[in-house]
Amino acid sequence: MTWALVLGMIWTVTSRVSSTQPQAQPGAVAKEGFSAPDFTLDLLGGGKVTLSDLRGKVVLVNFWTSWCPPCRLEMPAIEKTYRSYKELGFVVIGLNLTAQDSERAVAEFVKEIGVTFPIALDRDNEVGNLYRNTALPTSFFIDRNGVIRSVIVGGPMSEALIQSKVEELLREGE
Repeated sequence: MTWALVLGMIWTVTSRVSSTQPQAQPGAVAKEGFSAPDFTLDLLGGGKVTLSDLRGKVVLVNFWTSWCPPCRLEMPAIEKTYRSYKELGFVVIGLNLTAQDSERAVAEFVKEIGVTFPIALDRDNEVGNLYRNTALPTSFFIDRNGVIRSVIVGGPMSEALIQSKVEELLREGE
């Protein structure tokens, strides 16, 4: 067994969301082929974001924390892809599991990386539970109709992977 595989297995186990958290709403399904469960969250710096308000756009919802090494590694690739495709109807919601993080650490990391997409704050892990998030990072690629088309658990995602998923979904709207 390689060290990378061993470390990956350890990371998967240690980054799991606590099973003592409240469970998802009955009937809510956050998996490929189903409508993305709606949510409204406060944004870092003020304001709110509601997922259903983004219908008509391709959306990446990326669950992350500032202390998660793969989350930190993939954030520049997400930012670069966002900047490249936002004018074509691509939106990123960086959904911080703030119940497991601190708003100060989130703000410092966002500033350090130069993140320009909205950062939503899941202060009570309600949305994390709604989406049955069990590992960090986890990314949901959502089409213009609000349907989850791809779920990537773990990371870091490469820029090429993110771009290919986004380009595929953007082409569908042409």
